Amino acid sequence: MVSIVLPDGTIRSYDGPVSGNDIARDIGPGWTKAALALCVDGTVKDLATVVTRDAAVRLVTAKDSDALALLRHDAAHVMAEAVQELYPETQVTFGPATERGFYYDFARKTPFTPDDLERIEARMRDIVDRDEPIRREVWRREEAIAYFTGRGEKYKAEWVTQLPEGEDISIYRQGQWLDLCRGPHLPSTGRLGKAFRLMKLAGAYWRGDARNEMLQRIYGTCWPDEAQLKAYLNWMEEAERRDHRRLGREMELFHLQEEAVGSVFWHPKGWTLYRTIETYVRRRLAAAGYVEVKTPQLVDRSLWEDSGHWEKFRENMFTVTVGDGKEKEEILAIKPMNCPCHVQIFRQGIKSYRELPLRMAEFGACHRYEPSGALHGLMRVRAFTQDDAHIFCTEEQILSETQDFCILLRIMYHDFGFTDVRVKFSDRPVKRAGSDETWDKAEKALLEASRAAGLEITLNPGEGAFYGPKLEFVLKDALGRDWQCGTLQADFVLPERLNAAYVGVDGAKHRPVMLHRAILGSFERFIGILLEHYAGRMPLWLAPVQIVVATIVSEADSYAEDVTRALCTADLRAVVDTRNEKITLKVREHSLAKVPLLLVVGRREAETRTVALRRLGVKTQEILALDAAVDTLGREAAMPAPG
Repeated sequence: MVSIVLPDGTIRSYDGPVSGNDIARDIGPGWTKAALALCVDGTVKDLATVVTRDAAVRLVTAKDSDALALLRHDAAHVMAEAVQELYPETQVTFGPATERGFYYDFARKTPFTPDDLERIEARMRDIVDRDEPIRREVWRREEAIAYFTGRGEKYKAEWVTQLPEGEDISIYRQGQWLDLCRGPHLPSTGRLGKAFRLMKLAGAYWRGDARNEMLQRIYGTCWPDEAQLKAYLNWMEEAERRDHRRLGREMELFHLQEEAVGSVFWHPKGWTLYRTIETYVRRRLAAAGYVEVKTPQLVDRSLWEDSGHWEKFRENMFTVTVGDGKEKEEILAIKPMNCPCHVQIFRQGIKSYRELPLRMAEFGACHRYEPSGALHGLMRVRAFTQDDAHIFCTEEQILSETQDFCILLRIMYHDFGFTDVRVKFSDRPVKRAGSDETWDKAEKALLEASRAAGLEITLNPGEGAFYGPKLEFVLKDALGRDWQCGTLQADFVLPERLNAAYVGVDGAKHRPVMLHRAILGSFERFIGILLEHYAGRMPLWLAPVQIVVATIVSEADSYAEDVTRALCTADLRAVVDTRNEKITLKVREHSLAKVPLLLVVGRREAETRTVALRRLGVKTQEILALDAAVDTLGREAAMPAPG
């Protein structure tokens, strides 16, 4: 007897093992048509799965959240079948579902083209129409290796050899086509529907290793119905419109080029934006009791060995070897992070418990090697600056310092326009420094501090730093995307490794706790996030050019210069446009450049010492006396300041 508990609490009993198909038929004909898969005790399985024991069972339909990954994984398989039908010489590798779609990596000598994508998508629709049954088979290891080797599928054959001895070799047969896969899958290709679209081509290394062959990756998206697909494609169009690389060109903020891969060339307007953010952060930190420092870019490898970064992070570090051949060569590393250098400052002189907490901040320029294929505009670079700080404190001060940091972080995110912030707690990774006892103490302290700060946390197992657990602050942008920016890490390890100490109230030496913390993360990435969040239409206090004074006629040029000087004297970022062009052209150009305010002046404005104020995105204009305009706009454009 097998008892099946359904989501509504109903219990159905069967004389023996029962399949998902049988359960769907037993519940009713509507479920037979709607069911895509079976969820047994929380695990999604093929609908054909046979339940052999008492279990909680749920039939998965297209309306369920866990159906999306299933549909997308099947779409990847249908795409792979279509590719091999159209281009038989192509080898398939792997094709998982992703957050917004799916991809599959292919080995093919001839590059795919956009026209190929259209052909592949059309063939995918044919395969859906064929409604090919999808069935799982279990093969012997030698049988699978021989099959894939015989078909010239060297990547699949290699992967089978990597699977543990004794593990079932799971094969899914889709009509006459088959693939190595753990599943689960839909009952047939017809259940996939046609709400999918192939999106783009990219390169990818086999198994993600740059030392391996380059493959061709085809990305696609898939949704339960056409309405959701259309909504996603509209979302993608909006995301493209907001792409920070595109906005960077249009707004003349920055560029990147091959001669300095992963490094940013900031143009005057972009550097103004950068410095505005830096000034804001500096003011907030000073008000919160931080001291600012500056540490070297090149540091001997011995410090990185002592800190543990050389062992854990060496492959991501840029190094230089110096020496004249007569003396022992030195190996220096361009710093990838600031923490070991901050410990060196802390160690100078004798520190007392009375000096703690010591909040040490640096706008630290760092360099990390990132593979060229991983670089993405400002979002992922090799040269970047962090709003980095380290708080040296006692164990008892962790709680209050965490509370204060969380308050500061929320204020700063709010000032930048982000109010939806979630927090993850990341505990010990597999590769780490320090004893389990030390990690127990660090995790306990940070968890207690996060509760005291009123944080609602979700667990992110195994994702802590190698020296300590951390809180990760994830903000949501205008398109609903998540960005992990801020971090707070509790470190009992580095002070021990680098011999940092303070004299306690008992006159003895004690190790400080080191709280690594950042709010923006890297300036480069945060600026990219800001640009996409606001679609380039930055808040007035952040706009690189806040105001353009534009003339209608040349007789107003002199007055326009006077207006611009008055605005600049009031610390407003204003420029004048006295070109001999129509005002409609000037308005259009400055609107495209995302300038928030336009002050239009002609003969009448020059005679009455007024300005016609146009706000970006607003069709109407308002007439203001010059002095009133300067005063009003000065208040509107003021940088948020500590209360």
